[in-house]
Amino acid sequence: MTRSRGRLTVVGGGLAGCEAAWHAANAGCEVQLFEMRPVRPTEAHQTEHLAELVCSNSFRNASLDTAVGLLKEEMRQIGSLIMRIAGAHSVPAGAALAVDREGFAAAVTEAIHRHPAIEVVREEVGAIPDGVAVIATGPLTSRALSDDLQRRFGREHLYFYDAIAPIITAESVDQSIAFRASRYDKGGDDYFNFPFDESEYYAFVDAILAAEKVPTRDFERCVYFEGCMPIEEMARRGRDTLAFGPMRPVGLIDPRTGRRPYAVAQARQDDLAGTLYNLVGFQTKMTYNEQRRVFRMVPGLAQASFVRLGSLHRNTFINSPSVLRPTLQLRGSEGIFLAGQLVGVEGYVESAATGILAGINAARLLAGTDLLVPPATTALGSLLGYISDQTRREFQPMNANYGLFPPLQEQKRWRGRERRQRMGERAQRDAAVWMEENGLMETLGKVADI
Repeated sequence: MTRSRGRLTVVGGGLAGCEAAWHAANAGCEVQLFEMRPVRPTEAHQTEHLAELVCSNSFRNASLDTAVGLLKEEMRQIGSLIMRIAGAHSVPAGAALAVDREGFAAAVTEAIHRHPAIEVVREEVGAIPDGVAVIATGPLTSRALSDDLQRRFGREHLYFYDAIAPIITAESVDQSIAFRASRYDKGGDDYFNFPFDESEYYAFVDAILAAEKVPTRDFERCVYFEGCMPIEEMARRGRDTLAFGPMRPVGLIDPRTGRRPYAVAQARQDDLAGTLYNLVGFQTKMTYNEQRRVFRMVPGLAQASFVRLGSLHRNTFINSPSVLRPTLQLRGSEGIFLAGQLVGVEGYVESAATGILAGINAARLLAGTDLLVPPATTALGSLLGYISDQTRREFQPMNANYGLFPPLQEQKRWRGRERRQRMGERAQRDAAVWMEENGLMETLGKVADI
């Protein structure tokens, strides 16, 4: 593909690709956004929408006490399309930001198609394009493009597996057993809670361990990211692991007994109408028949109606520290930018955030201006520092977290929540100065106009 100056190619119509296209277009570029669906479907997507959420519908914690909450705020300040639409299509989720996945994806798709500087092309791209391009093909990068990337790097890709949790209908929940609440009453009655006594819990764990699983192919390396660990893999670590993980009962009281249950399964609202709920933390590679049998052992789900069962798919990411600059450019290929889960960030928010920077920097490269890297003290800057650190020998995908931030300079050794709060305040100050100095706040007005 050849292009004139000012033309950018974005490959991949997920969260990162849509943000990259949006911000580059707002900066004056003509953008061609390539998405291979529906011409070439994937094993995980179910619609033709851009920015389809194939796993959870949650963008995780919204509090500024968390690094991911801070990252969301940085994205909002810079004019994130994804954050704006997520806010407009949010559903009750306690302290988290969760969305009606259908409404969210449809709205992103409409916004991208309506932008006068973006052309959406439904076509598979099997090789790295000529000229300036952002590759944001995500965890399900096509085999042809994956092979081309591998040839370009001269290195092997790394793989891990992502597991999808089941979705049930609200009307199939037995509300004489299940109760609505959020832990510690944060968010009111946003979740369905399914209480287990001790015997029910251990019978459930034993059934998970004994259930038939979908086999992993011999030639594939199986590395699970902790945030997407299949429930059976957690159970295999110990029979009490689930009770201290996704089934922890803390902050919840069963109204039938007035006591805290031994363990609790939770379901989070998945659509705006409140008719669908996904089982939180119940991602799995059990066979479909076994899922129906085992998950109906959950108290309150004996008659559960499943609209989607759990599944397992391969996620692809590169060894970013060895090939990627903090500007998200490939070393040795200055016109090629990578973004999204492909670069080894984990999570919707992190993926979209890298798309923003890739789009901004690609536009600046085309305009002949200096490329940007946010301060290391910000949520996005700390994440970029992690994925581009050439001294790193063992690389695995990473969420935004305060452990990636540089230490505070104050003499006093702050701890716990106060330490996070001070890191967050520093991040917000430094992000505001950086955005102001580089004119990034102007994007907000452009977003509102379209």
